[in-house]
Amino acid sequence: MNIEDGWVNLMNQTLIQRETDWRLINASISGETTTGGLKRLPELLQEYSPEIVVLELGGNDGLRGYPTAKILDNLLAMATLVNRAGAKPVIITMRIPPNYGPRYTRDFEAVFAEAANQSGAALVPFLFESLAVSEDLMQDDGIHPTAKAQPLLVEGFLPYLEPLM
Repeated sequence: MNIEDGWVNLMNQTLIQRETDWRLINASISGETTTGGLKRLPELLQEYSPEIVVLELGGNDGLRGYPTAKILDNLLAMATLVNRAGAKPVIITMRIPPNYGPRYTRDFEAVFAEAANQSGAALVPFLFESLAVSEDLMQDDGIHPTAKAQPLLVEGFLPYLEPLM
C-alpha cells in the first residue's frame, strides 16, 4: 500500500477540507513493535514537538506472541514520554486473531485499556471491528487493513481525535 493511500494522509486531506490547522505526521515503520516505537519516540518528540501523539502500535507484538506485560510496559513508557513532552497521548486498541488462544487474545486486548487508564491517555476502541468481517478490507495476516479500508479508519478515528484538537 502506498503512503498516500494510508489513513494518516487521508486524515490530513480531511483536516484540510475542514479548514483546520491540524496535521498528522506519519512516523510509523511497517512491522514496528512497541519496543521499536519506544526507542524512536524521544527523538520524534524532540523533532516535531507534537500536541497529540497517536500510539497505534502493538499488533506486531501480538503477532509475535510477545508477553503482554512487556507490551503494557512499553505503552506506559511511551505515554509517559508523551505526557512529559507536553502532548496528549492517544492509544488505539489492537486485537489479534483468535488462533493465539483465548487467554492471550483477551490479555492482549486488555493491555491497551490498561495502559490508557494508568497513563491518562485517550483510548480509541478497536476500529477494525467492521473491517475484519470483509476479506477485501483486511490483509491476509488478519491484523492490518488494506488500502480499501483506510477511508473507513479515518471516519472511525476522527470522532476520537476531534475533541483533542
